[in-house]
Amino acid sequence: MSMDKIRLLDCTLRDGGYINGWNFGYKTIKSMIARLAEAGTDIIEAGFLRNVPYDPDKTLFNSVREAKNVLPEEKKHSVFALMALHNQYSVEKLEENDGTVDIIRVTFHNYDMDEGLDFCHRVKEKGYRLFVNPINIMGYTDGQLLELFEKVNKLGPYGFSIVDTFGSMTKAELMRIYSLCEKNLDREMVFGLHLHENLALSFSLAQSYLELRRDARRSVLDASLNGMGRVPGNLSIELIMDFLNRNYQADYDIDYVLDAIEEHILPIKKTETWGYQTEYFLSAKYNLHRNYAEYFQGKGNLTTKEIKYLLRKIPEEKKSVFDEAFAEALYQSHENRKVSDEESLLKLKGIFGGRKTVLLAPGKSLLEYWPAVRAWIERENALVVTANFFFDEWREGYAFFSNGRRFQEYKSLWKNTGRVICTSNVAGAGEMADYVINYERLAVPRQEKDANCGVMLVRLMSLLGVPEVFLAGFDGFSEDEDNYMPGYFGSFASARCGDNRRIAAQLRALEDAVDIRYLTPSRYKEA
Repeated sequence: MSMDKIRLLDCTLRDGGYINGWNFGYKTIKSMIARLAEAGTDIIEAGFLRNVPYDPDKTLFNSVREAKNVLPEEKKHSVFALMALHNQYSVEKLEENDGTVDIIRVTFHNYDMDEGLDFCHRVKEKGYRLFVNPINIMGYTDGQLLELFEKVNKLGPYGFSIVDTFGSMTKAELMRIYSLCEKNLDREMVFGLHLHENLALSFSLAQSYLELRRDARRSVLDASLNGMGRVPGNLSIELIMDFLNRNYQADYDIDYVLDAIEEHILPIKKTETWGYQTEYFLSAKYNLHRNYAEYFQGKGNLTTKEIKYLLRKIPEEKKSVFDEAFAEALYQSHENRKVSDEESLLKLKGIFGGRKTVLLAPGKSLLEYWPAVRAWIERENALVVTANFFFDEWREGYAFFSNGRRFQEYKSLWKNTGRVICTSNVAGAGEMADYVINYERLAVPRQEKDANCGVMLVRLMSLLGVPEVFLAGFDGFSEDEDNYMPGYFGSFASARCGDNRRIAAQLRALEDAVDIRYLTPSRYKEA
């Protein structure tokens, strides 16, 4: 089959910019565009049109004139494009088309369709080939799609894109939406396809589209270098170029693309990763804005099942646009699940009341000072409680968990019954833990966000009437190194972060209720 009516659009400098804040660097931008042109890329999207101060190192532009600064004189057979979100760019700043940038792609949501299409009309009046890129086409009902198609036909753009914004499209859904587009949009209109990797299907769906596509329908496939794009990423241009070369008699020179990836993309990926991740599969499953999954994942204490539970609770009207206040309220409601904890508190008071108690956290100092700490515990006959972990070197004490992810990791490794204390936010605490305490009771005052387990454990000791607690392994946090003992917590994103001053202040606020002493060095003492 001929390539005459199939084109590739590289969106690395635009979509990929979500990864690095569009700060590629001036020389890198020019180099990437030159390499893509040498490779024979049909359309190169140079970045966004935005109402922002111009920075030559970024691919955000106030005008086509600014974009010209990075475009090569020798463009081979490539044409250049820019994208505009209709509510983030003043269209009156857009110059008349002088042939330098030929294509403008415009995005909008289903709830502001008319405003978006009016913006599109004004772009077309400026002489550009217009691409209509409706955000989250999977969020449109069939009725809304038919309404959109009618208005797009009247507008008469160069192209219309099937944009799977949340990466939730399957082959069956692609067939349904493509069929609606094919039957209802003008035959001369170019179809675009923009896919994401939430379900790890972008390459497969691109191939399916090419099989579905009628030969008469001109098409543009979006892709990016190594799939770089807002996590989890896009269709990889090197894969689709090779596929088209082998199956559609295309003649892309992939070596230039591979050079661009090696020199410019892989160094970024070492620090800012993208690609398939479970939380983005879940956001796609419920056709949600990916920020919801990112927000709950960033809490660091939710299991995948809990994240799934929260995502399922997001109503239809909240799905398309991320609402942080709503997400936080949903999270707090989940964390503050109440249980009847009076019996647990009474039993624990009988165990801990009046006893010297050592609280262990998995900071690296715990291993370094363990012989001395152990000797102190044995000499003083102190009770031991671990904070969000089980300690292999001491199995006689209790384990306290306020973090569901860490509880899930360790519960299968620990067979010591009658020694587990959990807060009520931990999934399965009622079945697995011996004592369950209301999360809200230990996370007060309410203005605290993402309560620290160590602080919550000291609060519990104060409630139980423990006169003094001794802390070991409460090292505090450093951004320059792993903060935990090898094998403990290292797999979690929060292993390198924490606010020493905030936690130290919370501990000091408890000193009126319980005497706090440190058996190992701690940054909290100096903060």
